Amino acid sequence: MTSTDAAAIYVGLNIVLLVALGARVVARRIAAGVSIGDGGDEELSLRIRSHGNASEYVPAFLVGLFMSAALGLAVWLVHLYGLMFTAGRVAHAWGLSKTVVRARQAGMVATWTAMLLVAGALVYQGIS
Repeated sequence: MTSTDAAAIYVGLNIVLLVALGARVVARRIAAGVSIGDGGDEELSLRIRSHGNASEYVPAFLVGLFMSAALGLAVWLVHLYGLMFTAGRVAHAWGLSKTVVRARQAGMVATWTAMLLVAGALVYQGIS
């Protein structure tokens, strides 16, 4: 397995996560009869933010992960960073959907840590 093969796994998994979170928003919109905004529905608001939060972090990370893989980041590091980020995104989404603050916090710590590690790898690869 190459580094880009490994990165492809996490790209695919995070795309599935984005679609799943988006589907949860649509399902709640239908159930609540709300097409625009959240209509004051707290559950819909949480689902919108869960999807929105993922939409804010996932694209940048995936570009960084794939670029670092293409520049030769070791396969095991691609897996480490990809797994850390993906687990963080799942933990954050679960924590927000169940209002489990610790899961949300752990999810964001994992997300930011993975992003900073990939950013560091890219800067290092760029100046090496």
